[in-house]
Amino acid sequence: MAATATVMTVDGEMVDNLRKAINDCADRGLQHASKWAAELLAAVSPTKRRARQDLSFVSSTSARTGPPAASLPPVSFPPPHPHAPLASAVDARVPPEELALECDEEDVLSAGMANFRCREFARAAHTLSACGSTRGRFLWLYSQYLASEKTALRDWNKLDMDRSQPAVPVNPNLLTLYETATSLKNATDPWILFLRGLLLYRLNRREEAIECSLLSLQRYLWNWSAWDILSNLINDGEELFSLLPLLPIPSTHPLVHLFQIRTLNALHQPSDNELGLCDRLLGPDNFPRSLWIMSLRANVLYHLHDFPAAEQQFEKILKIDPCRIDDIDVYSNILYVTENRLTLSKLAHDFLTLDKDRPEVCCLVGNHYSLRAEHEKAIRYFKRATQLDRTYLSAWTLMGHEYVEMKNSHAAIEAYRRAVDVNRKDYRAWYGLGQAYELLNMHQYALHYYQHATALRPYDVRLWQAQGASYQEMGRLREAIECLKRALLGADANEVAIALKLAGLHTDLDETSDAVAYHRRVIDISCAMLKPVAEWARSAMYVAQYHYVLDGGDLELARDLLEKVAGSNSEDADSAADLLKKVKGAITRKEGPEAEGVKEESSVDIER
Repeated sequence: MAATATVMTVDGEMVDNLRKAINDCADRGLQHASKWAAELLAAVSPTKRRARQDLSFVSSTSARTGPPAASLPPVSFPPPHPHAPLASAVDARVPPEELALECDEEDVLSAGMANFRCREFARAAHTLSACGSTRGRFLWLYSQYLASEKTALRDWNKLDMDRSQPAVPVNPNLLTLYETATSLKNATDPWILFLRGLLLYRLNRREEAIECSLLSLQRYLWNWSAWDILSNLINDGEELFSLLPLLPIPSTHPLVHLFQIRTLNALHQPSDNELGLCDRLLGPDNFPRSLWIMSLRANVLYHLHDFPAAEQQFEKILKIDPCRIDDIDVYSNILYVTENRLTLSKLAHDFLTLDKDRPEVCCLVGNHYSLRAEHEKAIRYFKRATQLDRTYLSAWTLMGHEYVEMKNSHAAIEAYRRAVDVNRKDYRAWYGLGQAYELLNMHQYALHYYQHATALRPYDVRLWQAQGASYQEMGRLREAIECLKRALLGADANEVAIALKLAGLHTDLDETSDAVAYHRRVIDISCAMLKPVAEWARSAMYVAQYHYVLDGGDLELARDLLEKVAGSNSEDADSAADLLKKVKGAITRKEGPEAEGVKEESSVDIER
């Protein structure tokens, strides 16, 4: 069960660990992890960066913690699992003999790293093949892996436009490399464990990859590449929260928060809780100047569909660092949705000048052309993005959207299928496939893909509506009603379009009383929002007609509704006036016998 705990803040030891991680990751060719650590360290306040505290994380002396800011809501954290491996249970110090071996091989390691940084991976592997140190063996094996990935990609590209081309590049050397990694004498080194986890992840051996990643993090916490792999191995939010207690550090640690936010962003499932975590991490006791965490926060807002707030967050990021390309594609998506043509155009011009060979920039320019309805130019830039990075999911998905706009369903399906091959956990590609098959009037196929999307994002109103529309086209009205009812649960309280669809479906099934209930909902919401009568006149006519023909119907309600419609400028004003006369006549006839009954009763009383 989740418990509320004080949030751990950055202390001197964490600063030292970050500083060490910059060099440790860079020495092993993990450039992204090194860059992450450097950016995070630079975001810590100068006072803390200079601090040298003797506190130890998870020791007999508790780690320095600070209470959450008074303005922030409390956040719940799951308690650690009793059998979870603790980072403190392992001696992470490098043995003296290992240090001596590295020192002897320093010149060879430097030569190997020089080749590695020049992306000459096969040459780097050859240079490092005789190394016996743990770092040397890691670099040797990692270089072989990257060289084999490069060859697999080249062979895959040769099959372009060929029917025999597989969905993704196939690396036949993965199993051999994994067996080599497990046979090393230092196979329990955190970096070797990380590499084993990476190879298992690529081999789709998920449970083993999770285990290796957890063991690697137990021995070395600050390798963000290991956290990244672990995040990619998680399929949904429920799985994430069942994994958190198994991590080698408490759930109040900043690293756990970063991991949680990053994972839920990747799954498109963040909540207000993750927004609160971002605000804590950006607090003065943690990483107040971290552009990376600010970007995480902007992504959370984007997935929560709070586009104005997300736009403001990205504006703040670019004001601090106008050359930051990371996540610029997400910012362009927001500007596209809000139809901010001017800002999107300026952004596309500026970043195209900055670096035209980054896939994020190509995606940004593609969105710019898409908003101008220049779909062919947009597709050209989205294709360029996929050529630069075959795993760039957003470009495949957006390319599919462009083909849908051009009514080219077959090309759209191909683009969406590529997106699904890259990441089966992204609901947008599944939803796009459903839309493409809808264009082809293949509603059974469309429904199949909509159901996949809904399973990944069960609270998305649009997905339930799409399912309902498919069921309706297939003549399965009862299932359509159930889907739209589910959509109505997650919709805005003032939503009327779904209620109107439900009313229409109940009418088609001759369930008039249920249809009237939804029409009444439309009328009540419209009146509360002071909408013009013309917008809800049809619903008013339906309800009035129902009560007019119903035995014992509410004729007064029918009269009130018809009077409003008849006095409006809606298309139904004349019909409402005609029906109003009939309703008034019915009221008069109903009141006649009642009046006679009152007279007779009065005369009897007098006689008595």
